[in-house]
Amino acid sequence: MEKRFKLSVEDVLNKQFNVDFKGYSSREVDEFLDLVIHDYQEYDHMIENLGNHLQEYERHIATLKAKIVELEGKQEVEAKKAELSGDNIDILKRLTRLENAVFRKEKE
Repeated sequence: MEKRFKLSVEDVLNKQFNVDFKGYSSREVDEFLDLVIHDYQEYDHMIENLGNHLQEYERHIATLKAKIVELEGKQEVEAKKAELSGDNIDILKRLTRLENAVFRKEKE
């Protein structure tokens, strides 16, 4: 997964500040950086979880698409069977009428 942040946890953790005569309080800087590190860890954890969920959903979608293709294939086969059955019934009806006509003529 592509990282969109400019800093990693290690970048923030290893950051060194220059200390002047009237520099910042190192305790305050450390506390702030601890918060930043915590946020980055939370974001990394959240992104990892979302990526895992996305992969799970993509696998589920692929499974459902395969089932759709399978069901559409079965539906086509059933439609063809129904069509052939209808054709067979028509043929049987015609054959029956023809036999009745032929056998009536023979009896007469």
